[in-house]
This record gives sequence, C-alpha cells and structure tokens, in this order.
Amino acid sequence: MPIDKILEILGFTIGLLYLWWEYHADWRMWYASMVMPAISMWIYFSKGIYADFAINIYYLVIAIYGFIVWTRGHNKIAKSDCSELSELSDSSDKATTLPITNIPGKMLFACVAVFLVLWVGLYLILNYLTDSTVPIPDAFTTALSIVGMWMLARKYLQQWIAWILVDAVCTFLYWYKGIPLYAILYAIYTVIAFFGYRKWLRMMHDGPTSS
Repeated sequence: MPIDKILEILGFTIGLLYLWWEYHADWRMWYASMVMPAISMWIYFSKGIYADFAINIYYLVIAIYGFIVWTRGHNKIAKSDCSELSELSDSSDKATTLPITNIPGKMLFACVAVFLVLWVGLYLILNYLTDSTVPIPDAFTTALSIVGMWMLARKYLQQWIAWILVDAVCTFLYWYKGIPLYAILYAIYTVIAFFGYRKWLRMMHDGPTSS
C-alpha cells in the first residue's frame, strides 16, 4: 500500500479519536493534536495544499499550549482561596481543567478581525507565490483554523462555530484534491461540531468539567 494511503488511514483513525475527546471536552484530545500535524503535513504538502501544510506547525505549538492551559486550569487559579489550592494539590491523580466559557465580545471582535487579515494575506501568498489551485478555500480554512485553535485552547464555546465552517469547507476541498478519507473525516467533523456545540453549552451551564 502506498505510504500516502497508509498515512491517510492513520490520520483518519487518530482524527476520530481526537473528535471523540473534543466532543467530551476531554484534555486528552491534545495528545492526538500533537500526533496529527506530523501526519497531515506530509499529506497536505504532497497534494499541494500548502497553507494547510504550514498551519500544522502552528497546530503542534498550540496543542502544547492547549494541553498546558487545560490541564493546569489557566483560569485564575491564583485567585482561589487556600482551601481550593489545597484540594488541587491533593488531587494529583486528576487534571485541573479549564471551565467552558463564552468568548468576551471584544475578544470575539478581535478574532474576527485577525481571521479576515489572515485570510486575505494567505490568499495573496498562495495565489501569487505558489502553484496552489485552491487559494481561496485553502486560505479560508487555514485562517479560521488558526483562530479556532486558539479559541479551543482557551476553551471558548464559540470555537465550535468556527469548526463547523472550517470542517464544511475542508470536506469539499479534500474531496476535490483527492483525499477521500480526510473528506469523509471532515464531513463527520461537520456533523459532530453541531452536536459538540450543544453538548459544550450544556456542560457550561452544568459547571466546570473534569476528566
């Protein structure tokens, strides 16, 4: 079997595991996020999807950041009282997880602005400096993924909305570029993202989560 097909199958399998953990707001999803970029980079470059290739370097970095933030509870623990800190230190076998929250209005505006700037900038690079045949959708998914991954690392509920858009476009993009298993994977992502938003919304209302 060709190496690209083997990697595609492996990436598909890890992607499903990642999706399951993300849906349940499980911090272990970041393990899959550290493995998937290495696989995806080879696949995307070989198919001429250059922006998606480059973004996987960012994915690896943000996966490490997200792992630290989620498991160390970068949620103003410094302001917790002594009894809470004691409880945290005694629970060494459990990761302290960051709570799911709504993204602040000003932060949402900043994210949209960053996305638009990145989209235009990446499009210009892909269109004029590479032989990409899909500069508009490639730039779109890459720009929104950059913002979406940061929102995910901060555990904002609205990250699901970004992924619904990214996954839907990626489904058609990967099918068009001849990566059928990834197209199927992202079609599944698109559907699950709708349910993921609803699940995270319930979890947010129920209080902090732990895994």
